[in-house]
Amino acid sequence: MSENTMEKQIHDADYAESAVPQESRRNILTMFMIMLGFTFFSASMWVGQTLAEGLDFSGFIGALLLGGCILGLYTGLLGYVGAKTGLSLDLLAQRSFGKKGSYLPSAMISLTQIGWFGVGVAMFAIPITGQLLGGSKVAEYLLVIVAGVCMTASAYFGIKSLTIVSYVAVPLVAVLGTMAMIRAIELGDGSIIDQFAASSGTLTIVGGAGLVVGSFVSGGTATPNFTRFAKSAKAGAITTVVAFFIGNSLMFFFGAVSSIFTGGNDIFDVMIRLNMFYFAVLVLGLNIWTTNDNALYSAGLGLANIFHQKKKPMVLLSGVIGTAAAIWLYWNFVSWLNILNCTLPPVGIILILGYFMHPEEYAEGYENQKEVDIFAILGVVLGAVVANTLPVGIASINGMIVAATCYGLGQMLKRK
Repeated sequence: MSENTMEKQIHDADYAESAVPQESRRNILTMFMIMLGFTFFSASMWVGQTLAEGLDFSGFIGALLLGGCILGLYTGLLGYVGAKTGLSLDLLAQRSFGKKGSYLPSAMISLTQIGWFGVGVAMFAIPITGQLLGGSKVAEYLLVIVAGVCMTASAYFGIKSLTIVSYVAVPLVAVLGTMAMIRAIELGDGSIIDQFAASSGTLTIVGGAGLVVGSFVSGGTATPNFTRFAKSAKAGAITTVVAFFIGNSLMFFFGAVSSIFTGGNDIFDVMIRLNMFYFAVLVLGLNIWTTNDNALYSAGLGLANIFHQKKKPMVLLSGVIGTAAAIWLYWNFVSWLNILNCTLPPVGIILILGYFMHPEEYAEGYENQKEVDIFAILGVVLGAVVANTLPVGIASINGMIVAATCYGLGQMLKRK
């Protein structure tokens, strides 16, 4: 390793341009907290509401298990590859898509994560303003700015800050949210099975599983950005699978119980009804903060890869854009973000296949000469089109199958 490279790594604790060395890896508890905080995504509660309205309790559990297994397999493989190589999503994309071809997945993940960051900031500011400040639009925008600045500031300091936020937020959100959920169920009519029985029955278990997968498959694609700090590939995969299953399931239960108890889609509403206002603000803020920090971190890495800049200025830029557009994103862009959600699983499956089909290209010291892999690009484009247009099956899986087929056949043709 040259002196210049060593000096760069000393000043870059997030290793935006290189693999994370073993001495900078983190223990399994830290990785579990980071990944669990990542999955504490308030928008997943919206899916929980939809599941509760469309399925009885057994169907709800079936959808969680089926969707959780699919999502766990996808993110677990990405977690394994990230931890095994020590490379971020964008550096992995340079191997499978080519150095310039990696701009496509970097742009896709950055756009999506900036979008969800903005939505998350608004999801905090709008209900707090409505409850505490009479719905004042001026106060709403001021709270958006304050929340955006705080979340951007913590993301700016990288993995160290993400670790601190996760250690504080994860236990509080899990304990306080679960307490409120249990209390709401106790105050309801009959058992939780009886309360779910009022569902409209408009969903199937497979349809519900599709919603479970789609709720966080785009964020899950960024898994290597965090698991590259795990001490081993096994630890990266296990912490990812367990955290995604627990975290997502908890969010779905929060949303489902909120739907049954208040007709809403957020545990915040439940806690307000239970006269737990200050706890509600704390849970809502920390819940959004953990995910938004990770989203902004991933967006910064993606933009750094595209524009060949340092990560920290790109995190600031992402935070400014997401904060400035937060209210507009919340009311106008969620449907477009859901479309983008279907475009990212093809990226993830190609990152996985790229590693397992060409392991020699991920060895330490390998000089990557590839500029663009046309089959990887084509796989993402075709996969995204199929995922967003095919009316049967689970959209993200449809997209992954098409992308994997295109990329796999392309690699076979190149070898011949």
